[in-house]
Amino acid sequence: MKRLLVLTLLLTGCGGGVRNAARVERVVDGDTIVVRVDGRSERVRYIGVDTPESVKPGVRVQCFAKSAAKENAKLVLGRDVRLEYDAEARDRYGRLLAYVWRGDLLVNAELVRLGYGKPLEIAPNLAHAAELRQLAAAAKRDHRGLWSRC
Repeated sequence: MKRLLVLTLLLTGCGGGVRNAARVERVVDGDTIVVRVDGRSERVRYIGVDTPESVKPGVRVQCFAKSAAKENAKLVLGRDVRLEYDAEARDRYGRLLAYVWRGDLLVNAELVRLGYGKPLEIAPNLAHAAELRQLAAAAKRDHRGLWSRC
């Protein structure tokens, strides 16, 4: 029983979902990346953050979208990351849903903290929702990122 508990804690990262190591192959936009995980390429949609649209068909490029994509690339492109899953593994488009960690940095939270995106709460994937709301409130208060221009 003790071994099972230790294994569970190791797999879940002590409170989050199972984590997979991945390498970022491409940045699609501010909240979507393509990673190499388990020997295959997977599109990953960040959980809990919504950045302005820059590549959505039928939607013109929104204010601060290119800046968000550029910052996302600066944070993760070509780097090793860990994917932390929440209650749902995939969205209706087949993308993996994940919190993306670069070392000890939660990239989803960093994008919100810097003002490149807003919190997006979609139940049941809410593990970091409270943290993201607090970071967004501070970014808005301090006029960071999109809160300064859009």
